[in-house]
Amino acid sequence: MKTKHIIFTVALVMTAMVGTAKAFAEDTEKVFQFYCAQCHGEKGDGLGVNVTKDFPVTPRAFNNADEMNKLTDADLRNVIREGGPIASKSEMMPPWGKTLSEADIDGLVKKLRDLCQCKGKQG
Repeated sequence: MKTKHIIFTVALVMTAMVGTAKAFAEDTEKVFQFYCAQCHGEKGDGLGVNVTKDFPVTPRAFNNADEMNKLTDADLRNVIREGGPIASKSEMMPPWGKTLSEADIDGLVKKLRDLCQCKGKQG
């Protein structure tokens, strides 16, 4: 009887974890689409709807593994939190540290790594 109870409990916990991971991924996608895709593009190609021929900078293409591999996860977190100037980049990249939670920022870093299909510089 105890074995059945343990198996049921483990199955219940695993189901909850899968549901939580799926919800987190969905939330991360919503955050990316709302805060990032406008400039960086829905696919992370740097061709967002705000980027016109008059746009003063070229947004980073997150799907460019060669460029994204030059950055650590900490670099990505810092730019998301503090904005472009923290990395000597454009002021057009705003700071989101007072808007997004740490969980949102961590989710975005994972999303950016998924887009580039790279792990980034270790450091």
